[in-house]
Amino acid sequence: MNDPMENERRSASGAGNRLWQQSRWVLILPLLAGLLLRGWWVWRFGMTTVDSRIYGEFARNMLEHGVYGYTNLLNGVLKPPTPTLIRLPGYPLFLAVCFRLFGMENYTAVMLVQIVVDLGTCLLLGGIAARIFGRRAGLAALWLAALCPFIANYVSVPLTETLTLACIALAFYAVVRWDECGSMIDRWLFVAAFALSYAILLRPEQGLMAAAVVPAMGWIGWRKVGLVPAMRRVVLVALLTLLPLVPWTARNWRVFHVFQPLAPRYATDPGQLINFGFQRWFRTWGVEFASTDNVYWNYDGTPLQIADLPNRAFDSNAQYLETEALFADYNVTMKPTRQIDACFERIAEERIHADPMRYYLALPVARVLNMMLRPRTEILPVPVEWWKFRRAGDWFSLGYAALNAAFFVLAGVGFGRRSAWREHAPVVWAMVATIGLRVLLLLTVDNSEPRYTLEFFPVLIVLASAVLYGGPKGSIQSALDS
Repeated sequence: MNDPMENERRSASGAGNRLWQQSRWVLILPLLAGLLLRGWWVWRFGMTTVDSRIYGEFARNMLEHGVYGYTNLLNGVLKPPTPTLIRLPGYPLFLAVCFRLFGMENYTAVMLVQIVVDLGTCLLLGGIAARIFGRRAGLAALWLAALCPFIANYVSVPLTETLTLACIALAFYAVVRWDECGSMIDRWLFVAAFALSYAILLRPEQGLMAAAVVPAMGWIGWRKVGLVPAMRRVVLVALLTLLPLVPWTARNWRVFHVFQPLAPRYATDPGQLINFGFQRWFRTWGVEFASTDNVYWNYDGTPLQIADLPNRAFDSNAQYLETEALFADYNVTMKPTRQIDACFERIAEERIHADPMRYYLALPVARVLNMMLRPRTEILPVPVEWWKFRRAGDWFSLGYAALNAAFFVLAGVGFGRRSAWREHAPVVWAMVATIGLRVLLLLTVDNSEPRYTLEFFPVLIVLASAVLYGGPKGSIQSALDS
């Protein structure tokens, strides 16, 4: 006896397979282009940073010693690792899996795995755009993601960015699919919770994405099944999102006797000196990434040069001389002390009192704009002071800045086409909210780093694809989902 439901499923599966056969080159070409671009990045610019090696050290010690912490070398003798909580365990766990499969500290293999992950992110972004805006928009989003150098280049560095972008894309794709399904308890609800949870384990500020997505899911549920049933789903997603943080929090309480469910803001273990004075002084003048690279990152272990400070770092000649003397004191040992930090704090207080609007408003806004609009060349052999033209090749930085700005402009145009996304309004508003919440957070940070706004790009790519809104939700969508 034939089951009508089973026949329907087989028919749908057969249609999906036929659409895949018809559309495979539509997908293969952008993915192949994305593969070549990412492979070139790894071959030409693949590298490990200080943070990469820190993550790798944690991963190695987990595998070899069962301890999440630093290697402890005392007088040439290797001691048991020292536990730490300065980084969440999401990326070290990923590295540990790669090290187990491909060899200890095989960072080239890690980069190749990240290529695969990033191409999956491209497919997810194409799928989101296809379901919201139609076939042409889905294809446009796939090409934009595959060829976007700003997300492609981070596969060449073992850092959290590639996996974080994948979690963002997966979370929003799952929410779109959950919005379309007939059941409010569907596998996509659990996929969304997984993406939100792992994103937080990668980077603590990704809790902001959960703060935007979970209410959007409540909005969707309210429209479909009513307020009370919707709230039950929201609570379920919230609990599943926070669940992996429980063992991490318990571990930190057991080892350090502190309540630390995420990671500390200044990446310090309990009892370590936090240079609040230096941080506050830097916030009285720091704007561009060049200052982060030349001064902020050099404090504690590298000499500081007064020539690296811009004119806005001083309100008077006396302040210049005082800062120069303070740098000289620090450079003797290149180690922060409480006395030096107190001097930085005093200068900071003087500058804040002289112009509070500069400290509390103008500089935070300038830092965020710098992170959003600066050429994203931080992992390229390009001078950090890119605006000082020294050779013809510096036009590359200007072109990179223009390309970066184009993504923001296209996304703004796409967002303005509200008729294109009215059907999926909760999802689109959640996307925009993630950017808004992140901007508010970035207004509080000390240093400017363009990669802090890299998480905007999954949203920018999807919204930019709305410029091509109007195509049917057809073969590209089905091919992406098959």
